[in-house]
Amino acid sequence: MPESVAVRYREGVSHGFLLLRTPDGKPIADGESTQVSQGDRVTTHMWFKFKDGSFYDQTTVFSQRGTFHLLRDHVLREGPAFKRRLETSIDATSGEVTVRYTDDHNQEKVTSKRLELPPDVANGILFTLLKNVQPDVPKTTVSYVAATPKPRLVNLEITPQGQKPFSIGSYNHKALLYSVKVRIGGIAGAIASLIGKQPPDTQAWGSDRANGARYSRRLAGQWGYVLCSFERF
Repeated sequence: MPESVAVRYREGVSHGFLLLRTPDGKPIADGESTQVSQGDRVTTHMWFKFKDGSFYDQTTVFSQRGTFHLLRDHVLREGPAFKRRLETSIDATSGEVTVRYTDDHNQEKVTSKRLELPPDVANGILFTLLKNVQPDVPKTTVSYVAATPKPRLVNLEITPQGQKPFSIGSYNHKALLYSVKVRIGGIAGAIASLIGKQPPDTQAWGSDRANGARYSRRLAGQWGYVLCSFERF
């Protein structure tokens, strides 16, 4: 069952530089991420600019009072790197989800739907959750709003995969590895598995220390129809 992730490490102010690579290691985009906090509320902004002119921009607001809880999430992606132009807005308090997208005839469409969103929705805060899940728990399940382009609720299963050593300069560290699997429920999930439309697993890792410091984060998988790896420094 989906479950809210408890706050082990509180989020604060941060500024990171991002790099997006294809599976064979070719850089295709770079960007930045910023984060500010005020009380229990945190706002993050992440963007990528692709070499082909494509663009990805995401702003997320969440709270960290005991557990992490999404408040709002807005994503805009457009350009040849993506299957279609897509803009998604989630108001987790009201459950209102609005998706603006271009169809196969390049016509703009708008769909809005009110979903019964559980308190563990992970849109925009997946890396934050990965930093805080208990590594000795066999599996952690959270919810996620997928725009396909019509919005629907799916589950993400986070499974620890052990540790991997890495170094920064002369310092050696150990990264925690995780596998993130999308679970589509109901008949749609059964059909997706049968016809080979089940989304591929995402592999993620992040450094971990007793004081909660993080030096680098990496995620590899199908990111907005682009198979790539994402690194934060």
